[in-house]
Amino acid sequence: MEKNLLKLIKKQKVAFIASIDENGNPNIKAMNAPRKIEGNTFYFSTNTSSKRVQQFFKNPQASIYFYKRGKIHYKGVMLVGTMEVLTDEKTKKEIWHFGDTLFYKKGVTDPDYCVLKFTAKTCRWYSDLKTDEFEL
Repeated sequence: MEKNLLKLIKKQKVAFIASIDENGNPNIKAMNAPRKIEGNTFYFSTNTSSKRVQQFFKNPQASIYFYKRGKIHYKGVMLVGTMEVLTDEKTKKEIWHFGDTLFYKKGVTDPDYCVLKFTAKTCRWYSDLKTDEFEL
């Protein structure tokens, strides 16, 4: 992934994640920024019982969006790809944060704690009234 895009993404505290519901409608949710980024793969922490996770089990098509709004300039990046729901202990440990026990009382092994692994396939970048699209 291009350095400028990655730099913008890493500075954001929020990511918007889109899934597809059982009727084929897009659903968008704001989430904390990814815990880990490897190339065009992004890892998020979430609840296994959440509506979003249930949607990804049924349909892995997904999109994530990040933006930076300045006083004059606006930059945004939309990534389209697939989302996997991971429940293996190794991956969960990799992105675990100490404060997560507030949400997952049983720690890393809490059955309601899982990892969303998003793999981007395409990117649409917007900056200063210009848009660029490319494959990753």
